[in-house]
Amino acid sequence: MSTFVLKGNICFSKSRTEFVTAENSYLVCENGICKGVFQSLPEKYKNLPCHDYGNKLIIPGLTDLHVHAPQYTFRGLGMDLELIDWLNAHTFREEAKYADLEYAGKAYEIFVDDLMKSATTRACIFGTIHNEATLVLMEMLERRGFKGYVGKVNMDRNSPEELCEENDSVSAQRTIEWIEEAQKRFCKMRPILTPRFIPTCSDGLMKKLADIQEKYHLPVQSHLSENMGEIEWVRELCPNTGFYGEAYSQFGMFGNKYPAIMAHCVHSTEEEMELMAKQNVFIAHCPQSNTNLSSGVAPIRKYLDMGIKMGLGSDVAGGFDLSIFRAMADALQVSKLRWRLLDTDLTPLKVEEAFYLATKGGGQFFGKVGSFEDGFEFDAVVLDDSSLRTMRELNVKERIERLIYLADDRCVVDKYIAGENVK
Repeated sequence: MSTFVLKGNICFSKSRTEFVTAENSYLVCENGICKGVFQSLPEKYKNLPCHDYGNKLIIPGLTDLHVHAPQYTFRGLGMDLELIDWLNAHTFREEAKYADLEYAGKAYEIFVDDLMKSATTRACIFGTIHNEATLVLMEMLERRGFKGYVGKVNMDRNSPEELCEENDSVSAQRTIEWIEEAQKRFCKMRPILTPRFIPTCSDGLMKKLADIQEKYHLPVQSHLSENMGEIEWVRELCPNTGFYGEAYSQFGMFGNKYPAIMAHCVHSTEEEMELMAKQNVFIAHCPQSNTNLSSGVAPIRKYLDMGIKMGLGSDVAGGFDLSIFRAMADALQVSKLRWRLLDTDLTPLKVEEAFYLATKGGGQFFGKVGSFEDGFEFDAVVLDDSSLRTMRELNVKERIERLIYLADDRCVVDKYIAGENVK
């Protein structure tokens, strides 16, 4: 890993209310770890190579807690459908194609190329049920220096024939084979257990995945309380549970001992919220897909006030854009709609809070990631906002706020992941 100094206009979060800016300052990386931000460079670092980015902005890399790589090929399609109809009309048909490794390789190359151009430095990614295609995706990401998690999806009921694994034993065995191969081949990209959601995973399969989790000490990612029809379906499938989250927690796959990410949480009950808070479940807030698929507006202010861990997700292809800048803007906007139209007690998000969710909030899932505080892994993105012309003299915070709404990949000048320049 590299040791060096970056110079520029630096900003990062210490907490969701503490947003730090440092103009014309120094950011030190030592063996892939951040050693802090300094107005003047300490003597012990003065002999390190220094990359001076002038008036450009330097922020922590952005984190995407929920994205479906195989769906990238049809982003922007089917946005007039609700969740279950959209899955049947577009998602399942597309994911079945990844049994063909040649198709999977070409499709994943497009996804990885665009992900590497973005400001995202960590992600939790869904693959498909196919071991070989999922390993291809992990290899591409590993080779490009990306870090994060990829999951081989599990489905053994209520699924199209071409995506429905023969039974719970077959699905579990394939998962073990994929885990062992991934752990042998990759160090940057790690496996994460990925039951698609409760409607497509039998109790037998969930029990076997729980055993696998215990053996291999893996996190889990899935979906939770996204759509009212989905919630009712889970209630019918799991009559022994009081709420959707219990369908995971009854198998020990809802945080606590092993980390868990649950995407959406648009319609979570009070009991579900309390269990998420108690067991340190991470919420992947996906405002764009929640809007596109008419799922609703999640009560993000309430989750923050309860201390539930949370980050942002692009949720491609329910979301049409990989940009976590766009996810920040969407999160800000839908929080205003919830406040104005549904619950005036839940005040809208502030810019500082959206930035926190996109960096340190989601970064916590990966460890000490998402900030420039001493001891954090050195993930950084250098941004050039000079194309966003204005007559105003803007401070660093104002420039960041504009980028949340106006940035695209052309603003990304350099990108560092764990101290390595991957741009």
